[in-house]
Amino acid sequence: MASPTTVQESLAQDGARVDAYLRDALTRLTAPAAPPRLLEAISYSLFAGGKRLRPALVLACWRACRRHERSTDVARSALAAAGAIELIHTFSLVHDDLPAMDDDDLRRGRPTNHKVFGEAMAVLAGDAMVTLAFELIATDVSVEPALAVALSRELSRAAGPVGMIGGQVLDMDGENAQLTYEQLVGLHRMKTGALITASCRMGALCAGAGAGAGAGAGADENMLASVTSFGAHLGLAFQIIDDVLDETSTPEQMGKHTGKDAARGKNTYPVLLGLDGARRAAREQLDAALAALHSFAPSPAGDELGALARFVVERRH
Repeated sequence: MASPTTVQESLAQDGARVDAYLRDALTRLTAPAAPPRLLEAISYSLFAGGKRLRPALVLACWRACRRHERSTDVARSALAAAGAIELIHTFSLVHDDLPAMDDDDLRRGRPTNHKVFGEAMAVLAGDAMVTLAFELIATDVSVEPALAVALSRELSRAAGPVGMIGGQVLDMDGENAQLTYEQLVGLHRMKTGALITASCRMGALCAGAGAGAGAGAGADENMLASVTSFGAHLGLAFQIIDDVLDETSTPEQMGKHTGKDAARGKNTYPVLLGLDGARRAAREQLDAALAALHSFAPSPAGDELGALARFVVERRH
């Protein structure tokens, strides 16, 4: 079993790969025409740190679903998918922090984008990251048109009205209203879980899993189904622990203000279940995520995904 240090090292390595790819992509796709101030606002949030969990899941699931031996190289399609996921995730953070949304002034340990660049530029920087995400896929997966279409479909659905954005609407509509546990789970399957699940699926698709994979497609379909279930349970576990940490950690630990959910009348798992009940619910989701990896066990690939999942639930910030 991988230690927390090993998991953090793996996250750092994959994060460095994705950051280098994104820096190159920004230059390739925007220079020299894009306004420098816009690029500065994009870079400010995009390269502000963070765990890079979602792109790491893309790359880890790509490694898990490859048919040949794992190597240190990273296929360009998988990097494009990982970069696109991170662009969408960062856009969501920039917009969530706006006064019209969560009205936060601290993110990843420093002032939020709109506090530095103004609200209008923060909106435009977020918009630009959305368009760049799909341009990355269209440009860097162009040699595999069917894969580019599949990745675009996965990402747009996970980020859109039936995914992250729809979940955000339900979250806002639920403020100061009592939701049931089932309603809260449904909300978070969209708001948080959809993008985490898509990260896993996009990595698997880049490795050839899924319909149209050719010889051995049955096994590939099983792998895609496994990472889909894994991602769905992991997404809920991530959100439950995030709610717990919002009540138990400090702003210094989290890199953002804590305790604001309760003040805004948001529905959270600790409010519904208590802290101990929320931790038990997170552990149940972790167990289900690990059980979904049966297609990969025992194997280094399955071990890597399992270690990532445990890190998500056992993290302290």
